[in-house]
Amino acid sequence: MGISVIDLFPTRLRRLRERRGISRSALGECCGLSKSIISKYERGEREPTAGSLRKLADFFDVSSDYLLGRKNF
Repeated sequence: MGISVIDLFPTRLRRLRERRGISRSALGECCGLSKSIISKYERGEREPTAGSLRKLADFFDVSSDYLLGRKNF
């Protein structure tokens, strides 16, 4: 059994945020999300809504498929 698509989202989100050198709070502010939601996404405790996923993908200039682990780039 492999890693499911949604299992990759927390890791990819955290890595992208850390590469940009921004805090969870700053990312939340830029995307209209709370720091706690970003934290829950990164811990895999909550799955993103379609709207949140779009905002995060736009912010990082990646596809939603990349964030979800369906594509490598």
